[in-house]
Amino acid sequence: MLLSLLRKRRSIRRFQPRPVEREKMDQLLEALLRSPSSRGLNPWEFVVVTEPALLAKLSRCKKHGADFIKGAAFAIVVCAKPEICDVWIEDCSIAAIIAQLTAEDLGLSSCWVQVRLRSMANGRSSEEYVAELLQLPAGMSVASVIAFGYGNEKAVPHAEESLPKEKIHFNAFGSH
Repeated sequence: MLLSLLRKRRSIRRFQPRPVEREKMDQLLEALLRSPSSRGLNPWEFVVVTEPALLAKLSRCKKHGADFIKGAAFAIVVCAKPEICDVWIEDCSIAAIIAQLTAEDLGLSSCWVQVRLRSMANGRSSEEYVAELLQLPAGMSVASVIAFGYGNEKAVPHAEESLPKEKIHFNAFGSH
């Protein structure tokens, strides 16, 4: 079942102008909270953004590659307290893909936006902007934003023949 989700999941950047049912959002949030984390420390925190005006502001968080957030039904900002765990970035990344696969399973579309180490058009840190916009506490780091909704475009799945199978090595690098 998971492989079939991976085969069809694609980043979707255009969304239908319709809300997502609360039941589906609740299931997605449950999946986030069930995401594995190193040593069970759960350094992540999630800010769910549903207000259209706030989504529009969030869509300006980087120079390019985030504009579509304003058309999403909602977005989830994935952030963490780095002092809790030295692998907070990995833990946030795991939670992000769990959310995206859960969305796909629920019939929703999504697209991930890198925030950490990115900047806005004016040069300001994307992380600082998002932290200020969402009133995050001091010391909280922002990893990413994920936009969700009902897709308004179709992306063709990657054909099996297009997979970079040369990236698989057995027992030693270079052994195929």
